[in-house]
Amino acid sequence: MTESKAVQEADHLSLRQEAWLVGSIAMGLSLMALRYCMQGGMLLLYGDAVAHLHIARRIFDSLNPGFRQLGSVWLPLPHLLLLPFVQKMEWWQTGLAGAWPSMACYVLGCAGIYRLARLWLPSSTAGIAGLFYALNPGLLYMQTTAMTEPLFLAEMIWSALLIAEHGRAMKAGDQKRASRQLVAAGLVLVAAMFTRYDGWIYAAFAWLVVAWGVRRHLRERVGGAFILFTGLLLAAPALWLLYNAKQFGDPLDFLRGPYSAKAIDARTSMPGAPHYPGWHSMRVASLYFLKAAEMGAVPLRWGNLLLWLSLAGTAIAAWRWRLRGIAAALLLGIPLPFYAYSIAYGSVPIFIPLWWPHSWYNVRYGMEMLPVFALFLAIFVHEVAAFTARRRPRSYAWVVIAVAVLVMANSVVLLRGRPLVLQEAVANSRTRIPYEKALANALATMPEQGMILMYTSEHPGALQRAGIPLKRTINEGDYYQWPPALEHPAQSAAIVVATEGDAVARAVEAHPEGLTLVNVVCSTGQPCARIYLAK
Repeated sequence: MTESKAVQEADHLSLRQEAWLVGSIAMGLSLMALRYCMQGGMLLLYGDAVAHLHIARRIFDSLNPGFRQLGSVWLPLPHLLLLPFVQKMEWWQTGLAGAWPSMACYVLGCAGIYRLARLWLPSSTAGIAGLFYALNPGLLYMQTTAMTEPLFLAEMIWSALLIAEHGRAMKAGDQKRASRQLVAAGLVLVAAMFTRYDGWIYAAFAWLVVAWGVRRHLRERVGGAFILFTGLLLAAPALWLLYNAKQFGDPLDFLRGPYSAKAIDARTSMPGAPHYPGWHSMRVASLYFLKAAEMGAVPLRWGNLLLWLSLAGTAIAAWRWRLRGIAAALLLGIPLPFYAYSIAYGSVPIFIPLWWPHSWYNVRYGMEMLPVFALFLAIFVHEVAAFTARRRPRSYAWVVIAVAVLVMANSVVLLRGRPLVLQEAVANSRTRIPYEKALANALATMPEQGMILMYTSEHPGALQRAGIPLKRTINEGDYYQWPPALEHPAQSAAIVVATEGDAVARAVEAHPEGLTLVNVVCSTGQPCARIYLAK
């Protein structure tokens, strides 16, 4: 081994050891957050978290188990990762099943953002990036739930890291390492593409960055890795389109089907009411997304400052390392144009309490800017500290320490004021959770034998809380039993749960014979559920 190779291997070993240390600290923070959130009953506040656990559970616990139970709108990887954990009834009921994979992704994300920063920064200022990311109270809360944000953030960070390391290996002429890192990046991007649709756009831009770097080396060893990389990125969306076509008769069912964002927006929008902010306006949509990102990262009064410091750090990085040198890191900014377009033209609104309509909806999407803030803020701090060190040699450490203290103080202030994503979860669960608890209590008094006819897409939390196996239900996911059950409710199930406006309520109205009303569950802000027993 040559001397330069030995130095490189020593550097890689040192980086791995540092990343392991960061990951170990993050694991401690993760466990403390889990204990706090479990004691506060916060794991199931998000309705989407309940729904993710429900989808994972029904893959094996249903009348028709199998991968069709994954549905057509949400991408499958989060539910497949939940699959080993939701099989334990207690973990499904408490929501703990969703915490384990999210916590692992949080730890990976913390180690990844530190290691990414170390490509350009010394360990001290790279630690600022890791600290800002790891101590974010919103992320610490989300990593205790079944939500997909911790997973997707880890995928974004690690794909950017692997692409950046691939570029460095290419520059050093180490095509073996470059090829290995490129294939690894492709696998991480495939995971991102099976996690969120953001990943499709992210992967497209990642391909452009890689293609530009290897364009003159396609006939060399790395060219084969690039072909495999390209094939992986093309195969992921193709497989999802084929799955939708086979299972639901439309390759774009996730985009225009009855459960798509477009269909939900059409059902929930009031005729004649004004459109949500950002409708057909990329500028306004960008403002709402950025403000949600700022409010989730720092207290309100410092939001604009954080944005400007991050922009300054980006400009410094582009000047110092050139755009090609930091192209992989710039991929972390892809969520901004993606969500600006999604809000403007994709029926995906974001509501924040600061601006009209002064509510909470999808504010968690702003969390995807957290890696950008962490990395480029650290680059700005490094430049400021280096500038002061040229005048006063020992001032570099003091600047870093001062910023670290400010980052920790920022996290304390955010925590005391309640993180934005937790505010959203609480606000949007105020009527849902009491209703699901009441419905669960009512179902617990029903006979323990016999099938239950129930539409489960709206309030699966009632069955979850009651501990009723999904295979005891006939629901909309049971593609063989559901249609005939709606034609003959009393003959198909011993218990029928009809919620105002759903398919079961319409079926009971059309075929009431043989059914006896035994209970009505109503709760403020929710439709009433009527429970019938079949004679």
